[in-house]
Amino acid sequence: MLTQLSIKNYALINELKIDFSSGLSIITGETGAGKSILLGALGLVLGNRADSSTLKDNSKKCIVEAKVSIANYNLREFFEEVDLDYEDHTIIRREILPSGKSRAFVNDTPVNLSILNDLRSNLIDVHSQHQTLSLSDTNFQFSVIDALAKNASKIESYKKGLIKLKNLKKQLEDLKTSQREANQQHDYNLHLFNELNDTNLEIDEQEILEEKLEKLNNIEDIKINLSEALEISINEEIGLQTLLNTLENRLSKISSFSKEYKDLSDRITSVKIELDDIVSELEDENENIEFNPNEAEEFNDRLQLIYNLQKKHYVNSNKELLEILEELSNKIIAVESSEEVINQKESEIKEVEQKLNDLAEKISKARQKVIPSLQSALQSLLSDLGMQNARFSIKVNLKDSYFSNGKDELQFLFSANKGGSFGELKKVASGGELSRIMLAIKKILSENISLPTIIFDEIDTGVSGEISNKIATIMQQMSKQMQVITITHLPQIAAKGNNHYKVYKEDINNTTTTNLRLLNPDERIVEIAEMLSGKEFSETAITHAKELLN
Repeated sequence: MLTQLSIKNYALINELKIDFSSGLSIITGETGAGKSILLGALGLVLGNRADSSTLKDNSKKCIVEAKVSIANYNLREFFEEVDLDYEDHTIIRREILPSGKSRAFVNDTPVNLSILNDLRSNLIDVHSQHQTLSLSDTNFQFSVIDALAKNASKIESYKKGLIKLKNLKKQLEDLKTSQREANQQHDYNLHLFNELNDTNLEIDEQEILEEKLEKLNNIEDIKINLSEALEISINEEIGLQTLLNTLENRLSKISSFSKEYKDLSDRITSVKIELDDIVSELEDENENIEFNPNEAEEFNDRLQLIYNLQKKHYVNSNKELLEILEELSNKIIAVESSEEVINQKESEIKEVEQKLNDLAEKISKARQKVIPSLQSALQSLLSDLGMQNARFSIKVNLKDSYFSNGKDELQFLFSANKGGSFGELKKVASGGELSRIMLAIKKILSENISLPTIIFDEIDTGVSGEISNKIATIMQQMSKQMQVITITHLPQIAAKGNNHYKVYKEDINNTTTTNLRLLNPDERIVEIAEMLSGKEFSETAITHAKELLN
């Protein structure tokens, strides 16, 4: 509930701080005294848009702060979700800077306006004749019925299922679209796959073939140079082997004279062994080398095939061709198995639909069960409020379509006059009747669910004295379960409050300001007397005021 409201530099308010308590609180004041300013400031701290025009002094910032007790609102999980520190006594602050920019804080943590708007629905519910238009909104009508039917958890499960169903249907449509596109490309992809697959490519094949072909194309030069290399190595007079043999022989004769000579001799021996090995390989290569025209043509044809495939697929290596082969394989498999995947997705959809249908049926039955008692309670309350002939016709019909809160279509019709035909609320009910219907609905809801603080903004406008007593009694009854604040011009309602606040204007240094104060018992008598007979009230008015208060 709202425990304190503090306002600085807003509209006609310099600085104001007022404490609120549980039960029924009354706010009264002359027309134009500033009751709408208070609601404006409260709306500001709960997330309404604002600009620098709301500042009383344009050189200073405006600060509106609300302290609310939220221990009974089950908001701990919400605070965790939006990463806010939870406090049973939470402070919400809004600042409007002279530049027009604004900042908002919850327990001193900066927040955006969307979080404030989410919070307001759990904290404070403001109702005026304008807000009663929501009575004609189907979502609001459903919310009333579902609150009485205790459908919250079922609808939450239904909404999660509906999201899952929409996602599955989107996935199915994407699969079918992909299948159509893949089918159109399937034959061509299969041709490309077979063409690549039949080639039996190896990842390093191109480099090996290019090397072999290069060797065959230069066979004459290779033969000449190999023969000359052998001649240089094995010539009996000047060959490298002969020279190394002589060098080895010379060094071996002195190797025993010192370690250094021994090392030199060993190194020459190693060189000789390596040269002998090289000569042996040169002889093998020279004997084996021969030009085979058929082999050269075969290598050339194979390379040309590889080059053509690379050009066709816009790549430069066999590695990339093999990657394309794998991609084509996946596409072909996807097409060939797509029917199975689609069937599986359709089965998932049917399963989710069945669960949703079961939930929707349970939601619908719970609604149908509470509608008779809701109609009866509304008609009884409205009869007390001077609408003796008020009748409701509320029906829910289970449809095939999935809606956001079930599969029901709702008819919420009203007739104010005996023998009158039923029609939509906004078409057949006046503003005053809508206000009383809203009050009756909130009264019924307060007995069944935990409601936030309710502020009634002159919804009693245009009703008679006797009806105003009934309205006041209903508000009193509601205030036993919740905090109720009402702005009123009727003394009968003002007298029923647990606390009575007065909004008033005063001129200070030729400047008009708005203030709010809690009245003591004597001040309250005077205020109600003024409400009864004006500023020049009589002793009779005082007596009447005391009677109302008693």
